[in-house]
Amino acid sequence: MDLDVFVTAHRAEWDRLDHLLRRGRRLTGAEADELVALYQRTATHLSLIQSSVPDPMLTARLTQLVARARSAVTGARRSSWRDATRFLTAGFPAAVYRSRHWWIPAALLSTVVAALIGWWTGTHPEVQAAIAAPAELREMTRPGGEYETYYSSHPAASFAAQVWTNNAQAAAMCLVLGVFLGIPVIWILFLNMVNLGVGIGLMSSAGRLDTFLGLVIPHGLLELTAVFVAAGTGLRLGWTVIDPGPQTRRTALAERGRSALGMAMGLALVLFVSGVIEGFVTPSGLPTWARITIGIAAELAFLAYVYVLGGRAARAGDTGDVESEDRSATPPIAA
Repeated sequence: MDLDVFVTAHRAEWDRLDHLLRRGRRLTGAEADELVALYQRTATHLSLIQSSVPDPMLTARLTQLVARARSAVTGARRSSWRDATRFLTAGFPAAVYRSRHWWIPAALLSTVVAALIGWWTGTHPEVQAAIAAPAELREMTRPGGEYETYYSSHPAASFAAQVWTNNAQAAAMCLVLGVFLGIPVIWILFLNMVNLGVGIGLMSSAGRLDTFLGLVIPHGLLELTAVFVAAGTGLRLGWTVIDPGPQTRRTALAERGRSALGMAMGLALVLFVSGVIEGFVTPSGLPTWARITIGIAAELAFLAYVYVLGGRAARAGDTGDVESEDRSATPPIAA
């Protein structure tokens, strides 16, 4: 395509569109129809230029012109409670459901790593000696020791808030740092599994594994699931850098990034629930079976939420991305 000839042929249309946009609301019915037609043609011109001869200055001008026209045609859109409801009932669960092929393997592999670290720690006294002195280990694992009092060492409300903040930060780091080829995400997951595995190993060597699991399971199932979902999403984002598929890398990253941002907000709510359980249920005087039942119920409720609501929304085409009218215009993808 000869760019000079193309510009000469269509400059009058672009100037006319700019003129109509400057007039704002003072348009007749015929002029409004003309504006819509010029907007559609200019958007097509922009796609052709971007895919054939991407001139930076012309692309910038037409991008700005198309954005202004799009705003004029569609009108300003305000977020509402309806958007929040749609996000919670469709967008977020659909995003989690669609990324299940990433976070489920991450969860299974991480669980195996934690179990192996727990076995290694619990069956090798030299490993325990490297962690802490014998007296310190006894203080950590004895009845009423540090592992047990940790959950009741602060007022429930402030402890729940602190736990929620820490876990939300970890999940956010997995989501944000995933773009670095997923390497930081793997490291964050590994550190979490080391902490869990060491606790399992030390309490197992003291003959109190049942007590440890009775403290961890009530909140840990939902908490770790949220971390695994964040990690899986981060890994998916990292893989997009390597293989964006049929889309351009920029477009694919923008789509996955918007989905990850929504995922961060949704997981913050999930981690809030696990934080409430950790702050109020885990250290409570309820029998162990009752506390574990609450934790399992919360986990099953989340999985049902993802697989029922999320699966239905995903099959209907929801990707967890923002609404189409809130996205930037993108050029067509060649088959």
